[in-house]
Amino acid sequence: MSLTLAERVNAIAPSATLAMADAAKRLKAEGKAVLDFALGEPDFDTPKNIQEAAFEAIRTGKTHYTPPAGIIELRKALAQHYTEKVGLPTKDMQVVISNGAKHSIHNALMAICGPGDEVIIPAPYWVSYADLVKLTGATPIVITTTEESGFKLTADQFHQAVTPRTKVLMLNSPSNPTGVVYARSELELLAEAVLKYPGIGVLSDEIYEQLTYDGAEPTCFGTLRPELADRTITISGVSKSYAMTGWRIGWSIAPLAVAKFMTDVQSQETSNPCSISQWAALEAITGPQESVVEMKEQFAKRRSYVLQRIEQLPGVTCISPGGAFYAFMNISSHFGRTLGGKLITDSTSFCLTALSEAHVALVMGSAFGAEGYARLSFATDLKTLEKGFHALENFVKG
Repeated sequence: MSLTLAERVNAIAPSATLAMADAAKRLKAEGKAVLDFALGEPDFDTPKNIQEAAFEAIRTGKTHYTPPAGIIELRKALAQHYTEKVGLPTKDMQVVISNGAKHSIHNALMAICGPGDEVIIPAPYWVSYADLVKLTGATPIVITTTEESGFKLTADQFHQAVTPRTKVLMLNSPSNPTGVVYARSELELLAEAVLKYPGIGVLSDEIYEQLTYDGAEPTCFGTLRPELADRTITISGVSKSYAMTGWRIGWSIAPLAVAKFMTDVQSQETSNPCSISQWAALEAITGPQESVVEMKEQFAKRRSYVLQRIEQLPGVTCISPGGAFYAFMNISSHFGRTLGGKLITDSTSFCLTALSEAHVALVMGSAFGAEGYARLSFATDLKTLEKGFHALENFVKG
């Protein structure tokens, strides 16, 4: 008699972005030249000063267990950064270092959500949000935003979604997958709405905070009102801005009780994040920031090129992303057409056919709770983008 799986296995699906990346890798293994725009991973190497900090940590024996919440040096540096540069008064005991921002989100949700609770998630949303909520036993309440509204949740939509079971609102600005950056005034309206309901908190995913364009300014949600300090969990990390995706270091800034639980659960699950990566992250936060500026400049050039090429794609539209490194393209006008010899009925068939026939890897909008769209990551070089758009243009022309 085989083992019986727990019910929770039916609550989640594999990450769509990783699934598309795996499909692209399989084609590459077959000798196909695949133009891969599926993963949200900077193509830059980790800056040299950060690499050297990791080597130094190894040479000096910093290779042992650390406290479950992370080395105190990194926690203090982040507390100082948020207090002095972001404007969010933070104590080092409120900082919990985890194995990437995704791990931080998981632990935060485990701390505050359980069966019977509801979590409001504006769509389009990052692919893992709903599944991470389901793992806690809570129910994701997905609120659809529109291209016409700039893919932004309004205070009225939030009020309409609130029930006695609502526990938390999840926000992501700059956004994955749309690149949308909420204006401070828009977030202030949401802050006022949240504060009308005692007990409802906010999980603010700000992992792309350093990657904004055309004058867009990121806002740390927890800074909007003093009363939000005890009701907001801020998530970020080094993966995107410092090209450190594989180092797996993220963090949360949370009320003390939440931070303590997250620390306790990490002590049982993972012991601690990688010691070497933590010392590298400390250098990222406290060391020279020129590399961030240089990478952002390259992302900005790629963004301009991508928007220019999307305008030339028949039947495809896209709002201008104010941050991150994604273009969320409306491809719905191609539904019902035959492309590459296959009938296109939805975003999944569009992306799978684009991969198999044009060898271009995108991620279907349905994975982000937004049917009719496809996400393209421009975290790759201009030459690859140029080849990709040539192939896409030929593909949609049929």
